[in-house]
Amino acid sequence: MKNRLANVSGIIDAEVSLASPQAVITMSHHIPLGELQDALKSDKYIISEYTPPAVAESNATVADEKPASIYPILLIAGYITGISFLSAVTVNGTPNVMKWMQLFMAGFFIVFSGFKLLNIKAFADGYAMYDVIASRWHGYGYVYPFLELGLGIAYLMGFAPLVTNAVTLIVMIVSTIGVALSLSRKRQIQCACLGTIIQLPLSSVTLTENVTMLVMSAVMLVLI
Repeated sequence: MKNRLANVSGIIDAEVSLASPQAVITMSHHIPLGELQDALKSDKYIISEYTPPAVAESNATVADEKPASIYPILLIAGYITGISFLSAVTVNGTPNVMKWMQLFMAGFFIVFSGFKLLNIKAFADGYAMYDVIASRWHGYGYVYPFLELGLGIAYLMGFAPLVTNAVTLIVMIVSTIGVALSLSRKRQIQCACLGTIIQLPLSSVTLTENVTMLVMSAVMLVLI
C-alpha cells in the first residue's frame, strides 16, 4: 500500500499504519482522493479523507462561503467574447464573423496560457489527471501552455490560417476527448484550464469550452 501511494506523482512521503488504520500522506500539491483510490485498486484498499470533528464543523462554514464555482471562467470568456466582437465590427457597424472568431481564438489562447504559466509545474500535474496525452507523457503538460500561446499569437497576427486552424483542431479534439472521458467516469477533479491559481471543477462547462474552440477552428478551416 505504501509503495503504491509513493508512486503517485506529487506524493513526497506516505506513512501507513494498518493497525489504526491510518495513512499520513505528504504532498507537493493537492491530489484528488479519486486518484489515490485508483492507485490502491489492485490492493483492494479503500481510502477516505479523515477530518477531526472540530475541524469538520469549522470547515463546513468555509465550504458554504466558498463553494467551487465556474464563475471565473464564465467571466473571462465573456470578456474575451465581448472585446473580440467589438474589435471585429467594421466601420459601417457590421460585424465580420470570420474576424471575430479569429480574435476570439487569439484572446482565449493567450489569456488562458498566461494563467497556466503562472505555475506551470502545478498545471502539468493537474493536466496529467485527465488529458489523454499528458497522462501518458507528463512533459506534454509543460509544452501545452506554450502551444496555446503560440496559437494565440498566430491567430492574432493572421499567420498561416490553414496551418493554425488545422493544429488547433487536432489539439482541441485531443483535449475534448480527455475531458469527456473524465466526465463520463464522474471523476471529481480540478480543471486545469486556468492553471491552478483559480480553482475550478472539471465540468460540462469545460467540455463546452473545448467543443466551442473545436467547432470554431473547423469552421474557419472550411471557410479559408
